[in-house]
Amino acid sequence: MAEAGPGGWLLWALLLYSARGELYTPNHKPGYCAFYDECGKNPELSGSLASLSNVSCLSNTPARHITGDHLTLLRRVCPRLYAGPTTTYACCSRKQLVALEASMAITKALLTRCPACSDNFVSLHCHNTCSPNQSAFINVTRVVAQGGNRPRAVVAYEAFYQRSFAEETYASCSRVRIPAAASLAVGAMCGVYGSALCNAQRWLNYQGDTGNGLAPLDITFHLWEPGQAAGSAMQPLAGSITRCNESQGDSAAACSCQDCAASCPAIARPQALDAAFRLGRMAAGPALVIILVSVLAALAAVLTAFRVQPGLASCGCKGGTPAPRAGLSLSSRLSLWTHNFLSQCFQAWGTWVASWPLTVLAVSVAVVVALAAGLAFTELTTDPVELWSAPNSQARKEKAFHDQHFGPFFRTNQVILTAPQRPSYRYDSLLLGPKNFSGVLAADLLLELLGLQERLRHLQVWSPQEQRNVSLSDICYAPLNPRNASLYDCCINSLLQYFQNNSTRLLLTANQTLTGQTAQVDWRDHFLYCANAPLTFKDGTALALSCMADYGAPVFPFLAVGGYKGKDYSEAEALIMTFSLNNYPPGDPRLAQAKLWEAGFLEEMRAFQRRTAGMFQVTFMAERSLEDEVSRTTAQDLPIFAVSYLVIFLYISLALGSYTSCSRVLADAKATLGLGGVAVVLGAVMAAMGLFSYLRVPSSLVVLQVVPFLVLAVGADNIFIFVLEHQRLPRRPGEQREAHIGRALGSVGPSMLLCSVSEAICFFLGALTPMPAVRVFALTSGVAVILDFLLQMSAFVALVSLDSRRQEASRLDVCCCVSAQELPPPSHREGLLLSFFRKVYAPLLLHRVTRMVVLLVFLALFGVGLYFMCHISVGLDQELALPKDSYLLDYFLFLNRYFEVGAPVYFVTTGGYNFSTQMGMNAICSSAGCQSFSLTQKIQYATEFPELSYLAIPASSWVDDFIDWLTPSSCCRLYAFGPNKDNFCPSTVNSVACLKSCVSLTLGPVRPSVEQFHKYLPWFLSDPPNIKCPKGGLAAYGNSVDLGPDGQVLASRFMAYHKPLKTSQDYTEALRATRALAANITADLRKVAGTDPAFEVFPYTITNVFYEQYLTVVPEGLFMLSLCLVPTFAVCCLLLGMDLRSGLLNLFSIVMILVDTVGFMALWGISYNAVSLINLVTAVGISVEFVSHITRSFAVSTKPTRLERAKEATISMGSAVFAGVAMTNLPGILVLGLARAQLIHIFFFRLNLLITLLGLLHGLVFLPVVLSYLGPDANPGLVLEQQRAEEAAMARTASCSKHPPPGNDPGQKYVEL
Repeated sequence: MAEAGPGGWLLWALLLYSARGELYTPNHKPGYCAFYDECGKNPELSGSLASLSNVSCLSNTPARHITGDHLTLLRRVCPRLYAGPTTTYACCSRKQLVALEASMAITKALLTRCPACSDNFVSLHCHNTCSPNQSAFINVTRVVAQGGNRPRAVVAYEAFYQRSFAEETYASCSRVRIPAAASLAVGAMCGVYGSALCNAQRWLNYQGDTGNGLAPLDITFHLWEPGQAAGSAMQPLAGSITRCNESQGDSAAACSCQDCAASCPAIARPQALDAAFRLGRMAAGPALVIILVSVLAALAAVLTAFRVQPGLASCGCKGGTPAPRAGLSLSSRLSLWTHNFLSQCFQAWGTWVASWPLTVLAVSVAVVVALAAGLAFTELTTDPVELWSAPNSQARKEKAFHDQHFGPFFRTNQVILTAPQRPSYRYDSLLLGPKNFSGVLAADLLLELLGLQERLRHLQVWSPQEQRNVSLSDICYAPLNPRNASLYDCCINSLLQYFQNNSTRLLLTANQTLTGQTAQVDWRDHFLYCANAPLTFKDGTALALSCMADYGAPVFPFLAVGGYKGKDYSEAEALIMTFSLNNYPPGDPRLAQAKLWEAGFLEEMRAFQRRTAGMFQVTFMAERSLEDEVSRTTAQDLPIFAVSYLVIFLYISLALGSYTSCSRVLADAKATLGLGGVAVVLGAVMAAMGLFSYLRVPSSLVVLQVVPFLVLAVGADNIFIFVLEHQRLPRRPGEQREAHIGRALGSVGPSMLLCSVSEAICFFLGALTPMPAVRVFALTSGVAVILDFLLQMSAFVALVSLDSRRQEASRLDVCCCVSAQELPPPSHREGLLLSFFRKVYAPLLLHRVTRMVVLLVFLALFGVGLYFMCHISVGLDQELALPKDSYLLDYFLFLNRYFEVGAPVYFVTTGGYNFSTQMGMNAICSSAGCQSFSLTQKIQYATEFPELSYLAIPASSWVDDFIDWLTPSSCCRLYAFGPNKDNFCPSTVNSVACLKSCVSLTLGPVRPSVEQFHKYLPWFLSDPPNIKCPKGGLAAYGNSVDLGPDGQVLASRFMAYHKPLKTSQDYTEALRATRALAANITADLRKVAGTDPAFEVFPYTITNVFYEQYLTVVPEGLFMLSLCLVPTFAVCCLLLGMDLRSGLLNLFSIVMILVDTVGFMALWGISYNAVSLINLVTAVGISVEFVSHITRSFAVSTKPTRLERAKEATISMGSAVFAGVAMTNLPGILVLGLARAQLIHIFFFRLNLLITLLGLLHGLVFLPVVLSYLGPDANPGLVLEQQRAEEAAMARTASCSKHPPPGNDPGQKYVEL
């Protein structure tokens, strides 16, 4: 009804009265009625939603005196009209009172949770129907003759109210909620305007509109301002109003905060949760920077002190080596003993193995084959939950509890469509005026979407296991008929449900007159109506269509359209269609059926996408899509990994050879040895995997893809170091081949042991992490590194012995049975790499100016790494797990852009809480009489701050709706007599036997007794909602309460909605916020009498198990990496004879590599998560290879100065590290850059490239420079032994000068590539 200004009312009334010809209410004065008693049904109406009340008879007569039963009934139905036992007058008969009570039952069911609103609403309609002063504010405008002497029936009238009276009545009801629908009740009582555009005038107009299917006659409401009635016969109603925050009487309760803003306590804005990990009271980032800088400064000071003090005490010369003394210090003796013991052990072992190569190889192969046979029992885990969520984690326990009591979260299959080629247009709506419509909201596009939806609805897929077709009805989520679902019971949410998926209704048009304007209404008017009032059973247009879905539930606009602002649904840029399927535990055959149907869904969507390419931009997703795409990516990228490994294999095979001339290439090549080294590495990996398969430890793709790569990097380094040492070490006169191999192994074996033990312990400590994928990776890597070392000490030494025998016999490589004829003797000259390091690299690096520049540059680099380390993002967006060409990337883009609400979040209550007591219910519910800080009320408060709580829509509450359902109405009724006496009588049953209410009418809030609670709750949970009883709990709460055999609530859940969550950081912080809220709720509920101390409330969202790790991944990562660093220091010190300086320099070089790696991760857009943590653990292992070999080489050098020892270590060991680690890793890593999976590209290509380059720079640039300044002094014992060895050699040379042995020329010492 259009609102008129005060100046036009009198003229309008005069024109109306003059046009009428007859006044139906000539007497407008107090004490007179406008109508009285019933005159049958309104003959002008048909096809209503419910049985309509009879209309009244025209009767402009004095009000009747009410007595007896009539008075009792009036007092119960319209208590505000009761004026005393002898002084009560009214304008309604007993029949009218009964009909009035029945007609208000539906609306009262929605409003009863707020007593003031419910009473005000009842009072308003009681005044219209029964007020003794009815004619003063009611004017009958249309009647229908009944025939004969029967009075005429009133089919339309006007009601005149004071505007303040109407607006206060509306205000008392404007915030009343419908918990099950998470919406406001006025949204269902204001027609096309919904709750957002509703006001008092529109609210009343809807109640007086017969088009809503519930009003028995037309009522036109006029709201007058004060003084506007002057000179008019009408006296607008201005009855008493109870504000929503006021109670009526001692036993009545005011409306709760959730239903009445004025009842809300002052809620201060909560402080944002501190997401930062802290060390003590300081944020971890700055604290870590302070710790590392302090340690660096302390380390520099200690090392400087170590350097100065021994230098002053020994020789006093700058950089000199302490002169050997007869009495060595304890540390020197310990270091010398350790060095000699390890060298002798490895030398003896190497000599023995080289003497029995075939036997050792046979035993090694047998052991490897026996262990690798376990691969037949490999269990490959692809479930992300099993990979990344610890079995004993809080999220896994919560998921297990939820799934045990409520079943797994349903499976979502969703389509999002846009029409970017279609322009927007303007539509003049008769109901809401001009509205902008987006191009996707066009009839032809909706018909196309309807065709797709119906094809998907009727989709059938053949199941080989079941030997039948699987249809949607077999697996769909059907909230109103879960046990025997048909296709039309399945939960399908889309805009087309506003038309019950009927093309005839979609194309329906009708002419309608409103406020004197006649226009055609069509699907757009109905869409606007339903988007604003989705709970409408019959819209207010001439189309008279329902908004309810064909499966019986409302479809909220945020589930049907997306990409709109505010409430402008007509401007939505996307259409959303969602098929919800039941989910089942692993192993259930119905899960396979659901996946089969989803495969058919995906095929249908791909076909639709191709066919409508010029019409729609289509994105879609099935529940199985993410797992399918990850598997597809893995299959596509396996060749990339294979090529990467092949490149590494080829490099190792070719680079190990010592090529001295073209004619000797085939004899000097070591391709067979290289392949043997690769086979040793792969054998170690397969044996480690087989061992864990025997132990029934599930493996993963991370293990299959990363462990071989890691062990190759680690193992190849040892292979190169050993082979190059064997080639470079001169063979002594008369020395057997086996003894020569043993001496070479004795020289480098301790270094190999140092690195392997450090890496293995590092990985074993890394297995302390609770994340399954990281733990299995660390265990497998640790065992593989140990097995690789053992096989290198056995099988590879044996292979070197056989290859040396082949080379001495001048047999060709690969074809070892073929002897080359007349080959020239090998020329003994330096290889190019060794020559470059000796002549160019080492002198340049260790130049006085260069060393200062290197220190400054690396310290600056360390500072940059520290800064950006504190700014690295934590998390892993699920898009990164997909290949670059995945269809899901477009879906996630559309989901983030167009979806207007976040994921549902359940607040789950565990057992041990007594819901059946009044105190127990009041601490949960949010209606009148409930606690101000109850469970649902606290969630409501949290939604007021969505930027902090990440909650957007308050929780639906089965407790609230159960209480409303019990309130005397048409919902909870009992058979009063007959065979079903005292049993539940559904609201759909029309029987005079169903007159008994479940609970008695009380003055205060309704609360069932303990016995009633246990008796009626199962009835409530199985009662389907309908127009007569919208509070039935089957649809909304059928799966939300788990009852035990004795009726006790074992578990329950309350569903709210997150705000849109777009990044992994959003999901992580949402989990943190909801857990904090749940902990607060738990603390209060435990104070309720009788509550088990173990009772708790926790939030459950399906994504929690994935994102929980990011709550602790930073402290866990720091702990794990710190643990990994401990063995690198300890083992280095122990194996170098308690050499603290070498251990400290080794340790801090690795720390610098890690810090710089994390800093550059932030710069290169690599987030920190479980996958990158695996790579950082790997980085520690690879860094050990870059650093430890050079540190040990420096420590055992006997050159006179640090500078010379640093140069010797750089030349001899640095070249081997470069060839064995850097050049082994880099080619394979570069090939990974071709991978399609973003996860591989970012976390394996980018991150491993960073690790390798930074490790190379620190190991071959920074470390030699630092050692030249702060390295340990030469061990006096080793110097003394060296002097003695040189003296013995000189003596042998003098005695054998006439017969020099071959290969004794010092110029032949270094022979390399």
